[in-house]
Amino acid sequence: MTSQPEKRSPMPRRAVLGTALGGAAAAALPGTAHAEEPLRTGPSALDGPEAGGASRPWRLRDTMTTDGAWARFLRGQDLLWSRLPTRWYEGPFLGDGLLGSMVYQDPGAHRIRFTVQHGRVQDHRPEFGSGWGTCRLPVGHLTLDPVGDIVSVDWRLSLWNAELTGTVTTTAGELTLSALIHDEVLAVRVTAEGDERVVWTFHPEEAISPRKISEAPPTGYTANPPWITRSTTDGTEQVLQPLTGGGQTATAYRRTGDDLLLSIGHSHPSDTAAEADSLRNLRRATSYGPLRRRHTRWWHAFYRKSFVSFPDQRLQSFHWIQLYKVASASRAGGPVMATCGPWLEPTPWPAVWWNLNVQLEYWLIHGSNHLELDALATTLRQNQEQLIANVPAAYRSDSSGVGRSSDMFANRSVGRPGTGAETGDLTWALHNAWLSYRHSMDQALLRDTIYPVLRRAITYYLHFLTPGSDGRLHLPSTLSPEYPVVPPQDTNYDLALIRWGCRTLIESAELIGRDDELVPRWQEVLARLTPYPVDDNGFMIGADTPYAQSHRHYSHLLMVYPLYLVNWDQPENRDLITKSVAHWHALTGAHRGYSYTGAASIHAMTGDGDTAITYLQKFFDTGTSYPCQANTHYTEAGPVIETPLSASQSLHDMFCQSWGGVIRVFPAVPSDWADVTLHNFRTQGAFLVSAVRAAGETRFIRIRSLAGEPLKLRHGLDGALTVLLDDGTPARTHDLGDGTLAIDLSRGREVLVHSGSRPDLVIAPVAVSEPGAAWGLP
Repeated sequence: MTSQPEKRSPMPRRAVLGTALGGAAAAALPGTAHAEEPLRTGPSALDGPEAGGASRPWRLRDTMTTDGAWARFLRGQDLLWSRLPTRWYEGPFLGDGLLGSMVYQDPGAHRIRFTVQHGRVQDHRPEFGSGWGTCRLPVGHLTLDPVGDIVSVDWRLSLWNAELTGTVTTTAGELTLSALIHDEVLAVRVTAEGDERVVWTFHPEEAISPRKISEAPPTGYTANPPWITRSTTDGTEQVLQPLTGGGQTATAYRRTGDDLLLSIGHSHPSDTAAEADSLRNLRRATSYGPLRRRHTRWWHAFYRKSFVSFPDQRLQSFHWIQLYKVASASRAGGPVMATCGPWLEPTPWPAVWWNLNVQLEYWLIHGSNHLELDALATTLRQNQEQLIANVPAAYRSDSSGVGRSSDMFANRSVGRPGTGAETGDLTWALHNAWLSYRHSMDQALLRDTIYPVLRRAITYYLHFLTPGSDGRLHLPSTLSPEYPVVPPQDTNYDLALIRWGCRTLIESAELIGRDDELVPRWQEVLARLTPYPVDDNGFMIGADTPYAQSHRHYSHLLMVYPLYLVNWDQPENRDLITKSVAHWHALTGAHRGYSYTGAASIHAMTGDGDTAITYLQKFFDTGTSYPCQANTHYTEAGPVIETPLSASQSLHDMFCQSWGGVIRVFPAVPSDWADVTLHNFRTQGAFLVSAVRAAGETRFIRIRSLAGEPLKLRHGLDGALTVLLDDGTPARTHDLGDGTLAIDLSRGREVLVHSGSRPDLVIAPVAVSEPGAAWGLP
């Protein structure tokens, strides 16, 4: 270690992910949703055995550099089926961010259903609200109809190839199948043996809201017209679904030999473009083999962007399945995930939910180094005019917002503070976009999306803040999401978002060089905003409204997680955090899966990995009311996708955190997990972190800077440290205390940190110490 580094000019903050999030390329939806290769953000060659040549003084030896190594590792995480799944939350699932299919027994029949749904297929009648008028609409399903009765199945969902393969044994013989989805085409290849035959049937579904399972249509609602079927000269069948509100959905499918190809198009306002789109997709696909080659090339490049391994087999598999799932459900430039992702089923929630679901869906893309999946940030950028139209007309000159649920275009009005309305959801969604900025340092994303939209979202709040007799600024009644009592004023959910928003705007104005006239107002709000309401049990819901009944949501704790405004680095707040979380979980009855994942992440912030994993395991405990399901999906009153994805973020929070400008490596690893490997884990400041923990101790940390941001590292190492740059020279460092080291690391450079003699710098899977069954129905 050396003394404090010399002063130097700050590196310019450069847009390292402009094409993924903020740049012009992201505006072209087909180009971003279906790029043949995922965006490359770290030169993987630097981690290979040839990295730096013979002259390089140190380098990582990455054992995960070959297709064979990845195929072997991910094969151990695959989902397996030895019996036929009978429900959507038991079966295999395929997707490409737009088209999705789930595979299970056709209800009440001896045949296999392949659902075919699409993230862009929705109604276009906003006068009937998001539940009916702009909801996701069902398309249909295929059935594979065997001659004999199904006796057994032997299926594998390969994560490495994103492909379902296996056999179906019947009383008449055997069917061998493989299936995948790529570039909006479902491709299935099936061969028959014995007396079996391959018989496919497409079943269109009524274009009506899946919400019909829970309520009748609203007054004045008229059904969409019936579908139309027709054949083309090349043997392609089409089902055309016109829509009362304008637009069309078109499903095209063609069988050639053993191959069946199906594609869905959707257009609005055009009544014909979907028809042409679906046919074009099929022509481009040609057959199973060429499509599979493009498909596997995309997925193999996708997985190589980061690596994590830890000794709990079932949780490790779960984590890799979530990465497969989120890439199957979302791509930057495509539709933001609705509650079901692209796998629409009967549900009360056939829309995008903005008061928790959409935020939780996208957290894991940051640490896993997959910002190319961020459809949330691109949705906010592309629909800024709609966000303005969502607020009451009197406020549209300077404000924006979004209501609790909407379509993929964020079309949903937001209520006024003072009426008990839920008003903070856009600001919370912008926190996700801010995380994408912080993990990429993409200034275009900050300048063109976050700053202008957040400025308007916070201005909407400012219209309603009023001084009280105490001289503090107070907010009239607003709803803390899902708590059944509306505080008369000062809802903690909104106070936390106002504080985060004003701080972020002040910082952002400086970053983009904007001399904003509202900076003094934001500073005043931070100085005068009323404190968070608290009582003897910790954070309240709002003023005069204690947390007094079980609540699945942690909306009243947003300042703790994920905003980290109140955090464990503030000793004066530790008791408040502890008793708030304890009281939240002490009142049982309403808790759901994300109640446990949220508590796990909060305890990970405190450094208590053993308590964190205890809460996380509740999500997998079949004795709880709503546990994780057999295929890692999740359901309450209907299917919802966010909770399993948030469970992967809880694992991230145990392995590496970067809030508050400090990278914390292995901050809350459970004591039973002696060995953990991280490679190219992306953190705030646009750093890629690789680290190995063995026998309960951190052996080394390698950090690569992608943007030249200041680096502060809480390393968890004991003893004298060695801190070397990639040319072998000692890095300039400064000990900040509390196990935190400031390291001078410029853009494009790497640093190695370890204690004692130099360890083996090997990136490899760790041995399993907690065996577990495969996911699926093995």
